[in-house]
Amino acid sequence: MRITRAGEYAVRCVLYMSDREKNLIISRKEISKEMDIPDQFLGKIAQQLARAGFIEIVQGAKGGYRLLKNPEEITLLDVVESVSGEIFLNDCIMNPDSCTKSSVCSVHAVWEEAREQLRKTLRNATFDKLLKDNSCIRRADQA
Repeated sequence: MRITRAGEYAVRCVLYMSDREKNLIISRKEISKEMDIPDQFLGKIAQQLARAGFIEIVQGAKGGYRLLKNPEEITLLDVVESVSGEIFLNDCIMNPDSCTKSSVCSVHAVWEEAREQLRKTLRNATFDKLLKDNSCIRRADQA
């Protein structure tokens, strides 16, 4: 399964915000520019991230987005699934009723194991860990 464009942009947004001062309101324009996210797309993604409790949308002239959780509490899995829905690798995992053999099929078991490994890997990747190697974004102290 390929992560959707929305999932990629949501990760970029949260990654950028995770590298900034806690409780800082960051403008939509800044995030859009720095993380190469189309402005209109960012607005839609921000609404989904806000519904999931990751960010707050602050209205007004000095508005923008504020990260509500600490980076060590946010996982790649949480962010991706908040905008793209639950990750699955094929139809028989998402909808077992679509295949009459799902309960006894050895291929189904392999798909399920692969899905669980992917979800485990993404669950273990917290945003504080992702920021440690400085490779994904220009650091706030380098701006």
